[in-house]
Amino acid sequence: MKRAVFTSRLMGLLLLAGQPTAALAQDSLQPYQLVRSLQLIQDRIAVGDHAALPMQSKLLEMIDTRLREADKDDFRDPKNFRALLVYGMSGGNPVTVEAAVSRATADARDLALARGVIDYLNGRPGEAIEALKPVDPMAEPSDLAAFLALVKGSLLASDQPAAALVLLDEAKLLGPGTLVEEAALRRSVGIAVAQRDAARFALASTQYVERYLYSPYASQFADSFVSGVIELHMSISRDKLADITSMMDPEREKVIYLRIARRAAIDGLNELSAFASARAEQGRDGNTNQGDPRALLYSSLSTVTSGTIEEVRAKLSKIDRSRLSDGDRALLDAAEAIAGEVVAPPASLPTASPAPAEVIPSHEPEPAAAQSTDAAGLPPVEGAVSEQPAVAPSGDTVAAAPNPPASGDAATVLPASAPAAAASTDTSDPTDAAMVKTRRQLDLIDQMLGAAPK
Repeated sequence: MKRAVFTSRLMGLLLLAGQPTAALAQDSLQPYQLVRSLQLIQDRIAVGDHAALPMQSKLLEMIDTRLREADKDDFRDPKNFRALLVYGMSGGNPVTVEAAVSRATADARDLALARGVIDYLNGRPGEAIEALKPVDPMAEPSDLAAFLALVKGSLLASDQPAAALVLLDEAKLLGPGTLVEEAALRRSVGIAVAQRDAARFALASTQYVERYLYSPYASQFADSFVSGVIELHMSISRDKLADITSMMDPEREKVIYLRIARRAAIDGLNELSAFASARAEQGRDGNTNQGDPRALLYSSLSTVTSGTIEEVRAKLSKIDRSRLSDGDRALLDAAEAIAGEVVAPPASLPTASPAPAEVIPSHEPEPAAAQSTDAAGLPPVEGAVSEQPAVAPSGDTVAAAPNPPASGDAATVLPASAPAAAASTDTSDPTDAAMVKTRRQLDLIDQMLGAAPK
């Protein structure tokens, strides 16, 4: 409660008084106080408070400046040294962390721990695993333990998935209701799919939907969940699947079932596709989705070679092509072609013919084979839009942490929240620019917060 009141007061001052007050808070507050405020803001974001995103950006910038100016006297307090590492694992600037550690006065054990964290942040997983191998997160101070469990679990996800799941369970135990738990649950879903552990997949998915469905990272969970349902379709009952999706709001539930139906139809899992299509059409609260052309298409794909082909052809002919994406229009064309082949009369036997005349080669090029791309055929529903399967085992594996600039001068390093210079997105519109900056920052924070570097 005290931490929440402190953060509320700090944020109120920042919003009411602007930059001068921010500079004053920066100078007067200890690093551990600023980092605790950052954690509380990120925990609010994890449960769906997207209005806290601007506060997160401001705090990251303030902490970055404060730590670049910190001297060895600041780090005589162990709380400030641990806060430095937590800041790094919460989306902070790796160069700032490394520079501050070089100025810190700490014992050999803490410096070794810091080196492992720095290796992790800079995309050196092998060195990070070796440095963090003797670290037992459960024996570490509470303000650092959950982050270390998450990072170690993510690093071991590929080579030691069973050990990774144990560490992710520890992260959830040590950081309930936090962004750490949100990330640990998401990664557990992906690893469970890779391990073909249907029970753990169902449990982690249930817990995620219950607690973090409105997280800005929920789209990554949706990727892992849809892929998991496809991969584990023989092990997960339809009732269990319905139990999990029933905790979603109606629109998200519909989109999830549409995505499952589409993937299942393409993979030839006709029963699963028919089930998911029917659930998507059924809707909730008296609002059906029977007019949704995607549900009609996916349910037709699962029965296109059945004995009711004339009914299927009639259903296909009623689908409004203009409401489909390019990828789904290609699926519709393929379904109509297959249906046409099923009912087409058999070709007549060839008759005897005279010897063929001499063939004169044609110099005209053959028509290129038609190409179709499988674009994401779904409406922009927050939290579940991507059509790409999740990458196992982490569920949302991203690129390694960006390397620091060549210069070692930490004072010239941009804060972690600064937009990447190499981005090609057009941000001439201020609103678009703000959205792009926020998305980049979220991706970076998720990467630092336990996404195993490659």
